[in-house]
Amino acid sequence: MAQSIRRAIDLIRRSAEHPLSLTEAADVLGVHKSTALRILQTLESARFVRRTGAGTYVLGSGLIELSELALGSMDLRQPAAAHLRALQRETGHTVHLAQLTGDEIIYIDKVDSPAFDAVKLPSRVGRAVSIYASAVGKTILAYLPREERDRLLSHVVFERFTDTTFTDHDALEAELARIHECGWAMDNGEHDAYVMCVAAPIRDSRGRVIAAASITAIEVIASLDQLKGNLPLLLETANKISYELGYAPTAPASPDGNGRSAT
Repeated sequence: MAQSIRRAIDLIRRSAEHPLSLTEAADVLGVHKSTALRILQTLESARFVRRTGAGTYVLGSGLIELSELALGSMDLRQPAAAHLRALQRETGHTVHLAQLTGDEIIYIDKVDSPAFDAVKLPSRVGRAVSIYASAVGKTILAYLPREERDRLLSHVVFERFTDTTFTDHDALEAELARIHECGWAMDNGEHDAYVMCVAAPIRDSRGRVIAAASITAIEVIASLDQLKGNLPLLLETANKISYELGYAPTAPASPDGNGRSAT
């Protein structure tokens, strides 16, 4: 088993160096062509290799995607930590950091508020958050390339969690366009009716939005309008984290952000 795995790894590496024919792949694997073909088809389904029009095999996008995810996970939480904790102290509310990992948006850090609302929030580190019914989810979606966004949304079954949940694809797209234009997102009780949230994008050294930071509270502690009053601090924090990741931020979005109600 270990030898087979080692040969498959070698096959992927060889495909990165030059296109491999089926015969070459069988030689690398040390198996018959029919067996090599089945292995290649399995690797192709996982996008680790890609079959060309000439019938050869080259490195696929799956491995590149994995490396990007690994780099993002290693580089994000540590430089963001101090800034998130400073934001929590200044606002008094719970602060989250969420990242796109594979096809899910995951909370990778959380700084709880000492106020009563902290015990009521359902979020926790390592938990997936709704892509379309959360401020962090919509923030990340809004800045994804169209093809990637469409791919993620194609797997979504829109469910109405509350009266303010976006359950129509066109309405969601309009909201994502607003977010992209103004530079921040809001959650007006879209997953849990009592939870209010605002979020801002975090960029890597290439300017790509890879994560989002948010300020969250239950409505009896802070209304959505009250949370929006913290947008200058949130945008500043997101810019500081982005700068830590190598991005040179431009002028932050206006705190009023043309912000229309999410309902």
